[in-house]
Amino acid sequence: MPRYKIMMLRLGFTLLALVLSGPTVAFVPIGGGVSTHVSITGTSLLQKVTETCRAVAQAAGHEFKPTGSSPGELVQACLGPTATGEVSGVKFQSALQEIYIQNGIVDRNFVNSAPHHFNSEAFLEGRSLITKGMASIKANIRSGNFKAARETLGRVLHTLQDFYSHSNWVELGNTEPYVTLIRPDLPLENLADIDTATCSDCTTGTCPNPILPNILNGKKLTSGYMGVISAAKPQGKCSHGGEADLSSTAVPRGGISKDERRSDNVAFHNAAVNAATAASLQLLEDIRLTVGNNDFLRLMGIARSSVVVFVIDNTASMSDDIVEARNTVYKLIDIKKGTQDEPSEYILVTFNDPHFGPLFRTTDPDQMKAEISKITVSGGGDIPEMCLSGLQLALTGSPASSHIYIFTDAPAKDIHLKDTIVALIRSTKSTVSFYYTGKTRRRRRSVRAASFIDYKDLALASGGQAIEVSKSQLAQATDVILDTSTSALVTVFQSTRDPGKPETFSFMLEESLQNITIYITGLSLSFTLTNPAGVSQSDRQTTGVLASIQAVGNLRRIRLHADSQPGSWRISIDSKQPYTIKVTGQSTITFIYDFVESFKGPHPGYAVLSGLPQAGQPATLILTVMGRKGPSSIRVENVGVVVPHTGVERNGTATDMGSGDFLVTVDEVPAGEFVVILKGTEMSSGAFQRQSTTQMSVSKVIIQATVDRSVEPGENFKLPFSVMTQGPSGNFAITARNDKDFPMSYPSSLKLTTGTYTNGTLTITAPSDTTSGTDATLTLEAKSSNGVDSNYAVLSLSIVTKITDFVQPVCEVVSVSADDCPHDLSQCSFFEWELSANLTDGNGTGIESISIRQGDGTLFYTSLSAPSIQANYNASCCSQIVEFVAIDEVGNVGKCYHSIVRSGGRAAVGPSIPLLLCLLMLVWTLKNGSA
Repeated sequence: MPRYKIMMLRLGFTLLALVLSGPTVAFVPIGGGVSTHVSITGTSLLQKVTETCRAVAQAAGHEFKPTGSSPGELVQACLGPTATGEVSGVKFQSALQEIYIQNGIVDRNFVNSAPHHFNSEAFLEGRSLITKGMASIKANIRSGNFKAARETLGRVLHTLQDFYSHSNWVELGNTEPYVTLIRPDLPLENLADIDTATCSDCTTGTCPNPILPNILNGKKLTSGYMGVISAAKPQGKCSHGGEADLSSTAVPRGGISKDERRSDNVAFHNAAVNAATAASLQLLEDIRLTVGNNDFLRLMGIARSSVVVFVIDNTASMSDDIVEARNTVYKLIDIKKGTQDEPSEYILVTFNDPHFGPLFRTTDPDQMKAEISKITVSGGGDIPEMCLSGLQLALTGSPASSHIYIFTDAPAKDIHLKDTIVALIRSTKSTVSFYYTGKTRRRRRSVRAASFIDYKDLALASGGQAIEVSKSQLAQATDVILDTSTSALVTVFQSTRDPGKPETFSFMLEESLQNITIYITGLSLSFTLTNPAGVSQSDRQTTGVLASIQAVGNLRRIRLHADSQPGSWRISIDSKQPYTIKVTGQSTITFIYDFVESFKGPHPGYAVLSGLPQAGQPATLILTVMGRKGPSSIRVENVGVVVPHTGVERNGTATDMGSGDFLVTVDEVPAGEFVVILKGTEMSSGAFQRQSTTQMSVSKVIIQATVDRSVEPGENFKLPFSVMTQGPSGNFAITARNDKDFPMSYPSSLKLTTGTYTNGTLTITAPSDTTSGTDATLTLEAKSSNGVDSNYAVLSLSIVTKITDFVQPVCEVVSVSADDCPHDLSQCSFFEWELSANLTDGNGTGIESISIRQGDGTLFYTSLSAPSIQANYNASCCSQIVEFVAIDEVGNVGKCYHSIVRSGGRAAVGPSIPLLLCLLMLVWTLKNGSA
């Protein structure tokens, strides 16, 4: 199983084929006949996603029939036949990768924490991590904080899976999951105490089963002790085992870990893998029942298109702009409704001075129309507004890779947030575009005075556009929003020149690319576009042989004709003024990436960098390639980085890890901001190229900080952090901000010595009335005294009210009436059966919802606010099974099941069946998390 730990690289979409090929899902062996945390997590997630998609499809009245095993094909089948257009699986893949990465990072951040791995008989503490984590996940999902929920889910699954590898659960003969681990209302029983010896001495270090007979016979639960720093352990106790475990050399020697499959432990390793997979499915099912199918799929990143975010200045001078923003939203909704390009979520933030927010979010387009129609203008006067505060709220409140559009006619008053905004852009990989209708001063009045240049900088950092137009031109410029708020949007090429100079740029277009658009921003420029056959069109030809050209303000929008020839294209731009160029299109051929660093320890691996890669060192990234028919249809020819400002490119060395995953090392990272570039060939479309949008850079400063749990409202939460520089020693300014404006205290500066970490502590307090499930984004930055070098860490804090209610709702059957159901099922449609029950939550928080999970009948129930809820269900005798689920206010699940099916397929009728058999057939199971 873990060595099920080391390879968080192999994200393995080959798992999809296994999930979709049949009802039985086995673990996937990776590298030397072992299973990893990634393979176990991936198998479980993909099976649960498939079950959920099938249930959603059936409820919508259509079949769930993926045409293949690629993520895009799974998402297409899950979304159903009504949404037409290109479908990308990139958000699904990204969501899975977030979970995998957080799963693996437990081995770095909590290497010496026994509860995180169920080492050293830390059963109570380990279960507490799981149950508190589940409460946090459910609260986050209910609040729409899916990223925070995914991160916690990855960590919780790691701890849960480790129980089966690190304890003697399977040696005791157990084959099913230990449900008590996710049920804090059930007692952890029969634990070996500290004074009870549990293992015999294993001189070879690899004995098949060193557990003492009295432990096995008495069904006592124990786990191995892990000595990362010391060999000490209580007398007679089992060790984890392995070279990194110092305690395994102390008598009793050896270990009981089933992380690796060896010749002496094959059966136990396989049993642990199977149990860990089943337990992961059990936990996922509990979450799914609590939050519902739709939100579970959103947690997994399965949605139609990108999230669209509008950040709008609502000061008095913005009346015309707001009207156009409103018209754009209406147009976007009306044109894309019912298509694959329909946004999966809409977010709206307003700002002025001194106010900004709140953030409004909805998946309902009509609600978005209603909300944006409510915007009224007021205030203003001193021109600069709180634009960056509104943008910060949008970046932290939106999912990763969102498209954010800002409407304003004024520079930013809160320019001090600029570095924080850049950090958030890099962390979220969201694209930010500005629609600016104010008067531009070409030069800044002072170092601190904001201007349109700042908006250009932020747009460039994100891969977005800074569009400067008059108020009368704004309507013509908003077509860019319709272009970019689409499914399967990819960036083919992007570059910038400041100062401007005449230059010819080349880029590759493949056959599958659709809706190809070139954007140029800048003043006093001309250009000529040339296709692979040598046919050209100049900017003076607004409708030509190659494209239609729209000029408005500083924007040139060049829309290529649908029959554009694939191959190498060129565009020659002539200007002495600064300009940018960007080429986009729609395609399922794309990639996702993360910069990573390796870590050592008992279970080494790779962890995603929270900030910038280290200067003077090779940069390492994990890159996953996706195509229309999966990664097997793509040949990767080059992965590297390129500087958009200069065109300087550095190729990387790519190691193919299989299933579309590559470990890429760039030995020499060029100076300045850079993006990732990918070139290759797709089997049916030919040569292609792609670029990432978010600009990165390198730094000699390193910040390390880890959030290890959720935060309770009213609690003073202490966050230790460490800072180091590989550059000159000196004082470094420390800055921290959070998007909820929670009170914080931290050192304003730290004195750093080259090559040595210096520690600090940040204290943050969420007010006692903070809503459970709130996610606060914390940005921590360290900057040298001369401002030349800096780095950052972006952390999520989940605010979760302490839960004391762990008891699931209870169901008591009052009556079942199925006497009229005929023996002959061909006549079943003419008859009905009924069931009535009482549901209560005892002394709990109260039942929040009741819903049918199985059955085609109708469920009625009395007020949920009553202490006892009366539920009545009636259905055709053709629908002979009913299962409905009761969820209480904190997410505890009670699941009720009843069947009127007799063996042989006939309906049960009272008078002809013995009473005992009737009672046996009335089976009510109330489970929290069981499938």
